[in-house]
Amino acid sequence: MLIFATGLLALLCGALFYAARFAPIPEPQAEEPAIAASSAIVEPREIEAVTHPEFTLPDIGGNPRNFSEWQGKNRLINFWATWCAPCRREIPLLKAFQSAQSTNGFEVIGIAVDFPEAVAEYAKAAEFNYPVLVGEQDAMAVAESSGIEFIGMPFTMFVASDGEYLGAFIGELHQQHLDTIVDVMTRLDRAEIVKEDARRELNAL
Repeated sequence: MLIFATGLLALLCGALFYAARFAPIPEPQAEEPAIAASSAIVEPREIEAVTHPEFTLPDIGGNPRNFSEWQGKNRLINFWATWCAPCRREIPLLKAFQSAQSTNGFEVIGIAVDFPEAVAEYAKAAEFNYPVLVGEQDAMAVAESSGIEFIGMPFTMFVASDGEYLGAFIGELHQQHLDTIVDVMTRLDRAEIVKEDARRELNAL
């Protein structure tokens, strides 16, 4: 038995040696191509001029008004609502601005994100001296069409006399803001600065 067991063990070892010697060697798998580091970098796109889109909204009397009516003027598009306290505080300031700057190529355009009945009632006491349009969801779409997230009111957009969108201010405007707006947009009209400079100064308000 001992001799038989020894022979069997030798036979198994030989078989294992033979199998290990002639077993096919797996071919190395090709490495996946490395992703170039530059492909993870988003190349900055060239910033193109943004012309404010055309829109038509009804005024307080229900008459359709098109934004192109005020082409050629520097426009402050002020989004507001009757239930917004900071918006209401702005109105006397915007009325004074309109009175002082309407002959200097500026136009305030109010866009109420509100119900027409509420705006018409409020307008009786407010005595606006600038056009007021009413839009609810359509008004918010006008603001967002320029790529700005509509996050609250008051919210004022600046459009140059040639129709190009320059920037926006979120929050309540004060006199120092309006003084800067007049200065920047007037210098732009006189070609004393370029649009990039105007955008930078207005965005710093």
